[in-house]
Amino acid sequence: MHGFGRYLAAALAARFASEGMSLAVVLLALERTGSAAYGAFVLTAWLAPHVLAAPLAGAAAARTRRPRPFHVAALAGFTCAVAALAVLLGRAPAPLVLAVALLGGSCGPMVTGGMSSLVAGLVPAGAGRDRAYAWDASTYNAAAVTAPAVVGLASALGSAAPAMAVLAAAGALAAALAATLPYGTRQPDPAPHPGAGTGAPTGLHAGLAALWRIRELRAITAATTLAFVGIGTLTTTSVLLASRLGSPRGGGVLMTAFAVGALAGSLTLGRVTAVEPGRLARRSMAGTGVALAAAAFAPSVAVAAVLFAAAGVCDGPLLTATLRIRSEYAPDAVRTQVFTLGAGLKLTAASLGAALVGFAAAAPPQALLAGISALILASALLHALVARQGAAPAGAVGTTGPSEGSATAPAGRRTP
Repeated sequence: MHGFGRYLAAALAARFASEGMSLAVVLLALERTGSAAYGAFVLTAWLAPHVLAAPLAGAAAARTRRPRPFHVAALAGFTCAVAALAVLLGRAPAPLVLAVALLGGSCGPMVTGGMSSLVAGLVPAGAGRDRAYAWDASTYNAAAVTAPAVVGLASALGSAAPAMAVLAAAGALAAALAATLPYGTRQPDPAPHPGAGTGAPTGLHAGLAALWRIRELRAITAATTLAFVGIGTLTTTSVLLASRLGSPRGGGVLMTAFAVGALAGSLTLGRVTAVEPGRLARRSMAGTGVALAAAAFAPSVAVAAVLFAAAGVCDGPLLTATLRIRSEYAPDAVRTQVFTLGAGLKLTAASLGAALVGFAAAAPPQALLAGISALILASALLHALVARQGAAPAGAVGTTGPSEGSATAPAGRRTP
């Protein structure tokens, strides 16, 4: 586990900056221009490149002979874009601001899935790596708790510009820490499946092909993408629900409860390595959907907050399970592509959900929350259906697959 502690610090700093951007950009735009819509357009430009940049970033990371400069440069580019937006937003022409947001957003996949792909090179395969992914998942949840609170506090005490400066400083810290990590020392898996070759990537399509051809990757990617359409609507829906329950400012309380619950879930349930990750993912989505469905009938913000926290506890292990599945089944040659593509698809789905709830904002918030829970429950069902497609009967001997070294060959679970 050489360097894993520094990795966690770098991941937390980078994801803190990433999580804070959605709130800081809107607050800064509102402060300088009086238009929250302008901030929404900038935020859209920031998020939009994720799904397009993910395969490019993953392929470039896999192909580069100097991974350290590449990862540091991606984090530095992300940081420079945050700092530039802090200066330019509301002062420079809109096309320039949007262009900076697009460039910064293009580095986003390396902040999320790209960094998670480094864990396999820092921790040997086995239960230790499974726990490492639980810690990695907790950095997302910790950032989701702390970043909005810090941005909101900094904005309340002064303006949103210092909040953006804090996010840029966090990004710079992440880049500095990333420069100290060991690269190119991935621990070999004791018994890799013949499909988990280590040959060179076959191109930009290789990661996408792996996500489609490998049943376990296809199942978790389809399920989490559908689930994040619902998760992307949760922030707006929580504000509407709190207002309906008589507390217009209670939306932040609900989302904080969800984030705190998710952090607790990732640090407790997410560290349970005895449960197969696919089963853990299904249980996580099912529990989250049930808790949110119950929250739709909450009589007060206090009761809703308790149910949101319960939903967060159930949601916490989902990311851990997702990371474990990607690590265990992704062929080595396209590992980073698989991580960045998965993260990009989820963020794009969340953006779609946020747009959809904007059109349905006039509907009763209880109905919106029920719809979110239905989507997440459907995600659990979708995972179960896709994961069982083509599964070998119990006791059957595995058939011969594509040759070892094929970047898009079906890869089995790597067992210690």
